[in-house]
Amino acid sequence: MSKNNKTTEPTAPQALSAQFSEQIIDERLTPNPLSQFSMDKDALRLSLVTAQYALRATRQQTPPTLNKPTGLLVLVNGMEQAGKGTAVKQLRQWVDPRLLKVEATVGDCPLAYQPIWQAHTKALPRHGDVMVYFGNWYADLLYNVMRMATSDNDKSDNDKALPIAQWQAYLQQQLIKLQAFEQDLAANQTRLLKCWFHVDIETLQARLNDDEADPQFLYQIDWNSKKVIETFNQVATVLLRQQDDWIIIDGDDKSDAADHFCHEVLQEMQTALMSSKRNTVQTSDKSKAKKQAQQSLKSEKFEPVKIPKCLKDINEAEIDKSDYRDALVEKQVRLAQLLRARKGRHIVFAFEGMDAAGKGGAIKRLVAPLDPREYQIYNISAPMLYELQHPYLWRFWTKLPNEQTDRISRIAIFDRTWYGRVLVERIEGFATDEEWQRAYDEINRFEANLAAAGTIVIKYWLAIDKKEQLKRFEARQKTPHKQFKLTDDDWRNRDKWSDYVQSAADMLARTDTEYAPWYVIAANEKRQARLDVLDHAIKQLSAVCGS
Repeated sequence: MSKNNKTTEPTAPQALSAQFSEQIIDERLTPNPLSQFSMDKDALRLSLVTAQYALRATRQQTPPTLNKPTGLLVLVNGMEQAGKGTAVKQLRQWVDPRLLKVEATVGDCPLAYQPIWQAHTKALPRHGDVMVYFGNWYADLLYNVMRMATSDNDKSDNDKALPIAQWQAYLQQQLIKLQAFEQDLAANQTRLLKCWFHVDIETLQARLNDDEADPQFLYQIDWNSKKVIETFNQVATVLLRQQDDWIIIDGDDKSDAADHFCHEVLQEMQTALMSSKRNTVQTSDKSKAKKQAQQSLKSEKFEPVKIPKCLKDINEAEIDKSDYRDALVEKQVRLAQLLRARKGRHIVFAFEGMDAAGKGGAIKRLVAPLDPREYQIYNISAPMLYELQHPYLWRFWTKLPNEQTDRISRIAIFDRTWYGRVLVERIEGFATDEEWQRAYDEINRFEANLAAAGTIVIKYWLAIDKKEQLKRFEARQKTPHKQFKLTDDDWRNRDKWSDYVQSAADMLARTDTEYAPWYVIAANEKRQARLDVLDHAIKQLSAVCGS
């Protein structure tokens, strides 16, 4: 491209389209399982850059509702001195390097009170992009396992290593969680290519002692120690046997390893592109038609639940204003004590409910006794374009309390949440039937990961009836400093009241879990609802933070 061209979002390469017909480009973008044996370097380079631009161009397909561009995340792990850097360097030279994002971590102890993958979510590629990630969450996992397998975590004495059964159990448990996380990524337009580079001990030691400069080593282990390497190979064996989706690349010859790696990346780029095209191109192919029919049948089998009484008959218990104020202060003081006694644990509050149900007022009373530095409040609205170019949970993953950031806040409060997938996105058609029906399990896995890591998840549905909502809408219209809260969408959504109530019922039934239960608050009476929120938070935190 010209140096004077300031476009930051390139479309399909003009130079390529000028040289080759559309038919030739399509041929080069068609996955060829034998390509690693049949393509010479020039053909491989051309196919790589062609696929790279074509994949990126899928973000600009229209209409947006049909456009499902797919991103590619390449995870690079394995032995040290096995040709990883050489392989990625060659890939970056053979594609447009400006459009290939490369990140690297060396492995560190997993951060407290959060899943291993959480610290890495900000680095995930946008749909239509390709990213190579050295180390990644597997570096953190392997670093921790190697500490368990070779020491007591405080000393370097190998005699203090944990028994094999203990570190294996931890490793296997974490691998199951990571596999589920990666499957959810793949289901939401982020394909993964996992490459494990390997060399024998003799080759490794010869390269460690040569004259070439070495990068910072992965996993922070002593690669000069045969005993450490033998332990690492034991750990790797467990990992590779449990997860059969790793591509093992022989690093004995770095040039061959780089070619192999580039072929594997090409295959995945082509597959990602074909996945994007399948969402936008109509076809008469019988197998695809059959698949669409099966998906349609699956959607028809979704059974809405019976709407529970708590969403229909809303309690309107009134409370005296003076009594409310006294109770409010007492409960706020107690809640603040518990929040500060959480011993570092992260806390996530999730508020959902109908428009004007009082979520903002409840949150305001929840945080009143806290220092603003102790918490973050996220008012969730329609996703921005860059957020739509990631898995739908991504914009929530990146807002969770994170020990890796400089923030001291370990409390996150969401005014509307990831449940929008099964509420507004379901009703307004922003998600397909398959997507929002699949989301119940995806959300449950997400919350289970948080809870397993020690995060406390507290979820509220604030329930009001349609008559009370109308009363609050009209009050907002008459109050200048509240008029901004009322939008045309709020009025339009009232016409779909029954749909929203049914969606809420289905959500409560399918995502009320032992590790992240729902609490339904009768919110027709605002004061009592605010006290109920505080009461429940005190009860939940007392169970885990102190009596």
